Amino acid sequence: MTASKENMDRPSDEGLGETDLAKMDAHDITAEEYEEIPELTDAMMARAVPGDGADLARRSRGRPRADNPKQQVTLRLDADVIEAMRASGPGWQVRANEALRERFKP
Repeated sequence: MTASKENMDRPSDEGLGETDLAKMDAHDITAEEYEEIPELTDAMMARAVPGDGADLARRSRGRPRADNPKQQVTLRLDADVIEAMRASGPGWQVRANEALRERFKP
């Protein structure tokens, strides 16, 4: 763990997942709070899906599983090769994968 994270207070689990529904019901929404809510556009309404939200609870989190998932491997490369790939910018791992695929096409 980095030194900056070591000095941070740990979050408490106390009250995690609890809500005070009575307090929420008693709250009167002010005009300023309404101004924070974005106006619904026709494009937003066109994307809307009617339902009660029950299907949202059944969905899994994260990215859908790939048909052909990548495999993690350990590969030792020369430092200058890695440095050159990283210097090419974000996405260098994808480009390295593409270069290997091109070289070793089935």
